[in-house]
Amino acid sequence: MGTGVMIGAGIFALTGQIAELAGPLFPLSFVAGAVVTALAAYSYIKMSNAWPSSGGIAMILQKAYGPGTVAASASLLMALSMVINESLVARTFATYALRPFGLEENTLLLSVGAVVLIVFAYLVNAAGNRSVSGFSLIMSAVKIGGIALFAIAAIWASGFSGGAFAEPVGMQGAEAFIASVAFSILAFKGFTTITNSGGEIVDPHRNVGRTIMIAIGICVATYLLVAVAVGSSLTIDEIVEARDYSLAAAAGPALGDAGFYFTVVIALAATASGVIASVFAVSRMLTMLTDMKMIPHSHFGMSGSIRSHMLIYTVVVAGVLAVLFDLSRIASLGAFFYLVMDMLVHWGVFRHLRHEVGAKASILLVALAADAVVLAAFTAVKLQSDPSIVLYALAGITAVFAAEHMFLRRNEADASQRHNHN
Repeated sequence: MGTGVMIGAGIFALTGQIAELAGPLFPLSFVAGAVVTALAAYSYIKMSNAWPSSGGIAMILQKAYGPGTVAASASLLMALSMVINESLVARTFATYALRPFGLEENTLLLSVGAVVLIVFAYLVNAAGNRSVSGFSLIMSAVKIGGIALFAIAAIWASGFSGGAFAEPVGMQGAEAFIASVAFSILAFKGFTTITNSGGEIVDPHRNVGRTIMIAIGICVATYLLVAVAVGSSLTIDEIVEARDYSLAAAAGPALGDAGFYFTVVIALAATASGVIASVFAVSRMLTMLTDMKMIPHSHFGMSGSIRSHMLIYTVVVAGVLAVLFDLSRIASLGAFFYLVMDMLVHWGVFRHLRHEVGAKASILLVALAADAVVLAAFTAVKLQSDPSIVLYALAGITAVFAAEHMFLRRNEADASQRHNHN
């Protein structure tokens, strides 16, 4: 399922965003993102090997920091980054669906299309969760095959000498390239979903880590193929102009109308399955956080289980984000939330658990430093191009920590009061 979430978002939603920052070197941004992600995966793998469970990120953070504000807030940031991912992929779905009709710039139709997909994902998940994992696995295989076929055909038709690769490497600077890696990391972050499967995978002490590395390997190979295909068909200016539907734009010149429509169909299947898988994963994670008393919960008068409520809350937030923000801003918000959470994981494992899980301090510190460098560069670039999104991210992160602190303090006070009464 992690691979399904990764490819659904990474290829179709982020290729154009990455090329806009990295220029002709944008395929290398995916490589850099894979390296940073592989370093990051070390913490998750060590923790999952030591304590395989269905708790995933929440378990890792609670082991590292205890059941306090930091663990709860970072877990909620991860959940929110997953919800942001849903809105990102849903809006990408709408963009590709409207592209054949030339309506991809219509903001109202984009919002409607995104919300329709999110509602559909809710209905599929509400109908029965057992089929979601199997459906995601099948769709992952279909879209990986379809994307690879598109990429190979486009490269064969265009060669390596045209498009973006014929342009001089004139990046805005190293800072812009490093900032692009934030989007590349976002394209790989679905691997964290696999940590939630420790209670279900056979021999999890060995196979969780192996599954994570295989998923990252499959994704980087797929991303590189697509990046080369897009770069050989379109110039950087053309990629940037079509950044929300760059694969479809690249398919036209290289493969004609048949290739264009084939790419649109693959994009629709990939993004739809990605949203379905993400809704499943995030509602499950939020249910766990509620059961662990790490986040507040209200039924709002609704009947049913906590999981059914979390499905509704997930799709409502994802739908609102899909309506309010464009693709670039949604992706940026997700990158900020995810990188902060990821750094907290590395620091927690390094500071409190590295001896217990047998993790090497040097790798943990390199992973932490890599995240910090990327986050700093991304923040600097966004402060120049879109300062308000930095403020939104800062306000969101601050609000999460403040709300969690108040919630946990109130819980402690209530528990203490009950104890005194007894």
